[in-house]
Amino acid sequence: MADMEPRAAIYKGHGLGNDYVALAEADLPFTLTPPAVRLVCDRHTGVGSDGILARVPSDAADFGVRIFNPDGSEAEKSGNGLRIFAAYLYEHGEVRVGAPFTVETLAGVVSMTILEAGADGVLQVEVEMGTASFRSADVGLAGPDRETGGELLELPAGDRVEINTVSLGNPHCVVFEDEVDVEDLRRRAPQISTHVSFARGTNVQFARVAGPGAVEAWVWERGAGETTASGSSACAVAAASVRRGMIAEREVEVRMPGGTLHVVVREDWTILLRGPVEGVYRGALTAGMVERLKTLSWP
Repeated sequence: MADMEPRAAIYKGHGLGNDYVALAEADLPFTLTPPAVRLVCDRHTGVGSDGILARVPSDAADFGVRIFNPDGSEAEKSGNGLRIFAAYLYEHGEVRVGAPFTVETLAGVVSMTILEAGADGVLQVEVEMGTASFRSADVGLAGPDRETGGELLELPAGDRVEINTVSLGNPHCVVFEDEVDVEDLRRRAPQISTHVSFARGTNVQFARVAGPGAVEAWVWERGAGETTASGSSACAVAAASVRRGMIAEREVEVRMPGGTLHVVVREDWTILLRGPVEGVYRGALTAGMVERLKTLSWP
């Protein structure tokens, strides 16, 4: 018997293992409240994802998107999320290979291009991520506005870390390490991400120079936790590496557990991100799931 309740169409994709659900907000029979977002993103009782990309109208760009973290908070920008959103638009026949288009985010308008579409379904997508700022005020760090290269931050557990803050419209804190001890990073990263000194919290990257033009990075995302990859984090790591003189090259390979992204750091500190994205499936939420999500919507 056919469902009487309209279903919400969804698309799921990933960029190097960092996965998002994309959908059209106008077509939803429920509201994307924080509890509803958490249920959709739940990997046991929902669809399961590192976030939601909600297509919305835009007067400033070709398309608009709201980006939700799995904890229900809203993000200003996401490099992987934007590339997955490009794949979603491509799946719906609204963009084509080689033709630039613009997308409005909370952090402003970005320009994107699908460079190629492989026979295996993998897209190579390029995103103009905006201008990197190294000012503390732009990441909401307490104290006078300053550049924070190598500044010490004391953590609640008593550790001290040298921080390098970078804003790409969303906040990042890059910590350079000589060696990567994942268990130690997992202990310290949440303390940095939720540190009282960051008014809006921050994404955290532990990074190590791996060779000429190459940096290894491990990512803890604000509102999501540990992720296999992050586009905006890769950009922040590349920008900080160049700014601090850690590497001389301005075309940077950022190697993360999920794979490698390519970042160009221009002389004016504008950032270009390139990398793969792959669609996983398309479908619709069941009527029962929609009813549960309705109960989590505001009256």
